[in-house]
Amino acid sequence: MGERAGYPLYSCRNCRNPVALHHDLLSKKFMAKSGQAYMFAHAMNIVVGPKEDKQLITGYYTIANIFCSKCGVEMGWTYVRAFDAREKFKEGRYIVEKAKISKEY
Repeated sequence: MGERAGYPLYSCRNCRNPVALHHDLLSKKFMAKSGQAYMFAHAMNIVVGPKEDKQLITGYYTIANIFCSKCGVEMGWTYVRAFDAREKFKEGRYIVEKAKISKEY
């Protein structure tokens, strides 16, 4: 059958709400509270929480937690600002915990 436009995609494991497209996947080398996490260029069907400054493993950032727009489960976070110039590429990107999503075909 082949890959349809926008497939495969990643959905909320809790309610199957689509949250990211496979072609927006940038990296699988991130860590989150639950373990492995993925970086996406874009995310959809999410609610962005309030901004907060936070010290993470790779530096100091302004981040905002992201939540599924359908069931409200916390999915990960988005980088609003990186204070270290070497980490600026993360700004505007989305980190989604692998444990919170499932791949759909």
